[in-house]
Order: sequence, then C-alpha cells, then structure tokens
Amino acid sequence: MFLKKTTTFLIFLVIFFSSIAKVYSIEPDIFVQSTVNRASEALNNKFSKEEKIAKLKAIAKETVDITGIGFYTLGSYRKNINDEQKKEYSNLFEQYFLKSFASRLAEYSNPEIEVLSKKRLNENYTMVSSVLVATEQRPQVKIDWRIYTKNPENPLIRDLIIEGLSLVRTQKEEFSSIIQSNDGDINALFSTLKEFIK
Repeated sequence: MFLKKTTTFLIFLVIFFSSIAKVYSIEPDIFVQSTVNRASEALNNKFSKEEKIAKLKAIAKETVDITGIGFYTLGSYRKNINDEQKKEYSNLFEQYFLKSFASRLAEYSNPEIEVLSKKRLNENYTMVSSVLVATEQRPQVKIDWRIYTKNPENPLIRDLIIEGLSLVRTQKEEFSSIIQSNDGDINALFSTLKEFIK
C-alpha cells in the first residue's frame, strides 16, 4: 500500500514539474523584447554611467551565451590549445565581452527596439527580427537576433546581425587576424584581451 502511494506521489510530482516547465518556457520573440526592455530601463538617465554598466553586465550574463560565443570567435584555434588555456581564454573573453558590450551600450539613452517577427531555423535556433526605432539623431537600424533555443526554458543570445553584419563573425575575424599576424601564437590574443580589460 505504501509503495503504491509513493508511486502515485512520484507520478504526481513528474506531471506537476512538467507542467511548470511548460509554463516557464519562453518564446524567442518575447525573450528578446523582454531583454531589450530591461536594457532600456537600465539605460534610464536616473542612473549614473557606472550603474548603467553594472546593470547591463548583469543582464548580459543572464541572456547571452558568452561561453558559446567566445569559443566560436576563437575558431579552429580552440582545437590547438590545452584545457588550462581554454579556461584562461573563457575568463578573459567574458571580461572582454562584458566591458565592450556594457560600455558601448551605456552611451545610448533609452533606445527603443521593436520586435517584428521570428523565424525558427531549426530545433536549436530561432531568428528574431527587430528594428532600432529612428530618432532625430539616427536612422532606423535593422537588428536580427540569433537565439539559441535548444532549451526553451533558457533561451540565449548567440549573435546580433546589424544591417546584415554579424557581430560574432566580425569578432571572429578580428581575433583570427591578431593570431595570424603573430605567427599563430594564441598568447598574442590573450595579451590583447588583457590590455583591453585594463
């Protein structure tokens, strides 16, 4: 009797938590709109630049696949480095990414982004299309978001394509150029990242 009750209870728990998982899965377009709304609030002029940067870094850590982007931008060179170097690179890239992302975005004041549509590319990726609304100071800018959706409960940003230009691919080309111009020495990239972080 006890075993039967226990089994029934376990089945109930599985169904209950499965239901919760469905409730908390988030559509990619809603995820993007939510993220840009949070960023817009962080850029409110009531905050100092330092506060804006701190808030933007926190948002990026939650919504961007920094590790995945980092190893993509390293390209084929990631196959030629050991585990210790991979760990060092991941740490340096995260610091580099967060500083670059937050300091650039902190210059904006309440950017208004409208999400227009979404297109499921495959089971792992969805492209969300949006525009940065034009103002008297700047024209409208088309922004596409490549969202990693393998886990629907935790979508992550993998790339931004601004007016057709992939920021992640551009970063990959820059890193490759640094390594190639230093005879394939990965430490040259590490030094560049360290210098930027300072």
